[in-house]
Amino acid sequence: MSSMLTHAIRNLPASSAWAARVFARSLSCSSQLQAAAVQPKSKKTLAKSGVKNIVVVEGVRIPFLQSGTSYADLMPHDLARAALQGLLNRTSVPRDVVDYIVYGTVIQEVKTSNVAREAALGAGFSDKTPAHTVTMACISSNQAMTTGVGMIAAGQCDVVVAGGVELMSDVPIRHSRKMRKTMLTLNRAKTLGQKLSLISKIRPDYFAPELPAVAEFSTSETMGHSADRLAAAFAVSRLEQDEYALRSHTLAKKAQDGGLLLDVVPFKVPGKDTVTKDNGIRPSSMEQMGKLKPAFVKPYGTVTAANSSFLTDGASAILLMSEEKALAMGYKPKAYLRDFVYVSQDPKDQLLLGPTYATPKVLEKAGLTMADIDVFEFHEAFAGQILANLKAMDSDWFAQNYMGRKSKVGAPPLEKFNNWGGSLSLGHPFGATGCRLVITAAHRLKKEGGQYGLVAACAAGGQGHAMIVELYPQ
Repeated sequence: MSSMLTHAIRNLPASSAWAARVFARSLSCSSQLQAAAVQPKSKKTLAKSGVKNIVVVEGVRIPFLQSGTSYADLMPHDLARAALQGLLNRTSVPRDVVDYIVYGTVIQEVKTSNVAREAALGAGFSDKTPAHTVTMACISSNQAMTTGVGMIAAGQCDVVVAGGVELMSDVPIRHSRKMRKTMLTLNRAKTLGQKLSLISKIRPDYFAPELPAVAEFSTSETMGHSADRLAAAFAVSRLEQDEYALRSHTLAKKAQDGGLLLDVVPFKVPGKDTVTKDNGIRPSSMEQMGKLKPAFVKPYGTVTAANSSFLTDGASAILLMSEEKALAMGYKPKAYLRDFVYVSQDPKDQLLLGPTYATPKVLEKAGLTMADIDVFEFHEAFAGQILANLKAMDSDWFAQNYMGRKSKVGAPPLEKFNNWGGSLSLGHPFGATGCRLVITAAHRLKKEGGQYGLVAACAAGGQGHAMIVELYPQ
């Protein structure tokens, strides 16, 4: 990995000087990535007077799998139920102690539109425990978590389970609108003559299905096409994207082999073997990745299957409590959830720059700077997207002309950035990724030695989220 990146850096064109600096910085810190955990730094806590401390007791996820593999015959609530059961098994929290359950999802199965409720009942929670489902594209489980934070902070609950789920193996495919209207009208027809009249109006094009696409409703542009435009706007080369994707897979493989992915719980798939690990982690080579053709903007685009997150099935769950409740129940929390923000921009112009806009806002809200952050966990939708965000964050021009700021916030140092892999390698079940980011940040803070983590993600619709995670005193 190191030699390949070094070779690539030496051969980068002048326009890729930024990438050379970033990856050189990463390589210079390779010894730090391999070192044992260091002692946490001594910093002030972000606790606020009169505001409840909300803690993460535990977070789990079933293995994230490429769509069309072992989860293909299941339904979303099956995956969410497995994550909930994994959380119950890991924590031994009594089901009747949980006050509320909230789940995030993006592509809903119409039979279980409130997937949180169906999964909760399937996992054995009381039918008296309320549950609801939220959607906010790729930050749906982030929204689920912060909804739980708000409920606890408001004194409505002491214990909330939040999570997210996505099953890309089976997404809804609808009849055309013409066919749907005809069928609904047919259902109301009272006489045989009325029914035959309606049936006679059906034409062959009525049977053409509406196929799903990961596209913006307002622009009809696919997310991959947006990522290609974003990479071009910030001069992120194909070489840089492939290098970053290789870094993600290599670090994920190292973390998986080293037993660092502590949030993964096994799932016995009905009628199949028990799944124990993510199956999308596949370190390749620059040569093999370079052979792939552009996936969206053809023939000159730079986004390919190798430097994009893949369609993923998976579910996650996280146990949130007030600090008082957690301690009263004998738990040792993993982290505090502190300040968070949501942002939104024009989806046509800036679909995937959520982290750039959210990061300085959450830092200012918490009274921190980039230098205070020990661990960064950013969602990797596409390598071009994540690298464009890092460039934007490191640009005074962008800060002044697009963000109304006097100066840049600065790019996170790569030695602190997604050190255990990211969505490119671990997978990205849309509704479930946020919980993975938060619990990974907590685990990394403990392992690597630090106090503050910053979680950030982009989402379709031009939206984004960022949150500060603070390690619980050890």
